[in-house]
Amino acid sequence: MTDATADLDPGTPNVARMYDYWLGGKDNFAADREAAARIVEISEGRVVRGVRLNRAFLRAAVRDAARAGIAQFLDLGSGLPTRENVHEAVREVRPEARTVYVDNDPVVCAHGRALLADAERVGFVQGDLRRPEEIMAHPTVREMIDFSEPVALMLVSVLHFVDDAEDPAALVARYRDALAPGSRLILSHLATDAFPEAMAEAERVYADASAPLGARPRARIRGFFDGFELLPPGLTGPREWLDGGVRTDGERFAGLVGVGEKR
Repeated sequence: MTDATADLDPGTPNVARMYDYWLGGKDNFAADREAAARIVEISEGRVVRGVRLNRAFLRAAVRDAARAGIAQFLDLGSGLPTRENVHEAVREVRPEARTVYVDNDPVVCAHGRALLADAERVGFVQGDLRRPEEIMAHPTVREMIDFSEPVALMLVSVLHFVDDAEDPAALVARYRDALAPGSRLILSHLATDAFPEAMAEAERVYADASAPLGARPRARIRGFFDGFELLPPGLTGPREWLDGGVRTDGERFAGLVGVGEKR
């Protein structure tokens, strides 16, 4: 039995597998689907549309970064590889780009390495984003990422799983300080502003999952971009970001997304 198999707990909802389920993936178990279905009910279906828009934001943001000349991508808390991954989206623009995925779940990492075994210029590292120096010193990261050149740093749907006691803003700042000018922060985060009661109920569901959920108010999320210039259209919902800041319908989502550039 491998270490990853030993750590597999199909009876506990896993946040990466729940996300995989919402994206239409097959790498999930009954407990994941049950918890995910409860969130769908709480959100009146918005979570599925929001997760897929969030994925579209990620793909668009990394392509924009590649067009701006960035050829290095570091995806923290990447979750399970799924369709249209970061390295695939980037290579539509820059075939020579390098991508490193990082996740702290050993099962996710084992599965990711297996799925990406034949992919060139792609690495998958087991690491905890709450330990920035360890991640940036990891041999795979050091081999593939040159921090003296611009890097696209992705923190997509992951910081709301970092507790306030662990000071997520300070963690982001430690990564920021290691980045060269011209680097980008690509971030999405669940916010409490639009649906406070539903978000509180969702947090109760996540209390029994592999990681607790902690949505934050918009002002706190904006603070993660300290030291970065927030690029247009700013910190918005995913649909507004994809549409250049213009809301095309009346539907709102709990998530906020944005891209910042280090000057």
